[in-house]
Amino acid sequence: MAVTPVGNPYVESSDLVANYPGASEALAERIDIVGVNPFANAAARDAAIPSPVQGQMCSLNSDNKGYRYDGSAWVLFSGAGNANFTNAATGTYTTGGIDYKYITWTGSGDLIVDQAGFADILVIAGGGGGGNLLGGAGGAGGVFSNNVYLTAATLTVTIGAGGAGGTTAAAKSSGANGASSSLDIYFAVGGGGGGGENGGAGVQGRGFNGGSGGGNAYTAPSAPAGLGTTTQGNDGGTADAAGRSGGGGGAGSAGANGVALNGGAGGSGAVSLISNVSVTRAGGGGGAGNNTGGVAGSGGGGAGASGGGSAGAGSTNTGGGGGGGGNNTAGGAGGSGIVIVRVVV
Repeated sequence: MAVTPVGNPYVESSDLVANYPGASEALAERIDIVGVNPFANAAARDAAIPSPVQGQMCSLNSDNKGYRYDGSAWVLFSGAGNANFTNAATGTYTTGGIDYKYITWTGSGDLIVDQAGFADILVIAGGGGGGNLLGGAGGAGGVFSNNVYLTAATLTVTIGAGGAGGTTAAAKSSGANGASSSLDIYFAVGGGGGGGENGGAGVQGRGFNGGSGGGNAYTAPSAPAGLGTTTQGNDGGTADAAGRSGGGGGAGSAGANGVALNGGAGGSGAVSLISNVSVTRAGGGGGAGNNTGGVAGSGGGGAGASGGGSAGAGSTNTGGGGGGGGNNTAGGAGGSGIVIVRVVV
């Protein structure tokens, strides 16, 4: 009995009739391993193949997909399909002939994935707080939005809090950075805090780096504004010594510079349709100004204070940056983040 170059047996002319049954059985067993044998479902497959070997393949009628045994588990051999989660969905919809379900996380928790595969995710970190005493604005929380592969497991979801606004205490007058948000290994960087009059040794007036950067305060015109994280946000706006502070960067654009005693506007946020509704999030805060505070960036940013007025806070679960505080008033706090996961059903 001979075999082909890849190991399939066959009967040749010199074989005896007595060899035929053995060749036939060997060929059938070989087909069991290399053929794409159909089964009603995974339970039927596992009952028929209790000890699969690496490279063995099959198809399941229950989902019309093909699988390959990789040596430790059955995996989709034609490329990963769609992930599935067992948590109660926040909503469902159909668009473009495709059915989706999605879940929105406004607080930390667990996402239970029972089927590995691809999913669309939106992860937004907490926004930075604005600085005090005609301070710079907080930058928006970073935005991570992509189609990613999720493993079948209980995945941790963390929602980042917004950074606190700067106060009149010298050591705390700059806004605090927002906290990062994450879904398993995918994360967004917290927004940078806005500069305050007395940001502490070595950081007086400067905006901080983050998902989007914080604006710097008029008390430190030579200090740099905060830088945004590449692909997640934009830089904060700059200031000068004439009572105008920079706006916080947003996911859609950089914060504006302070101009003519007016605070810089916050950078615009990013638009998402992941829940089938157009929503803008992660806008930068407006910088404070002696005459007029900078307007809030679209997408949850807080407005900057005018003169001795109060600053606006970033909106909850938008990752918006806080506005810069006025004369002897605190900066606005940054808004908390959010995580949304969407899968095809």
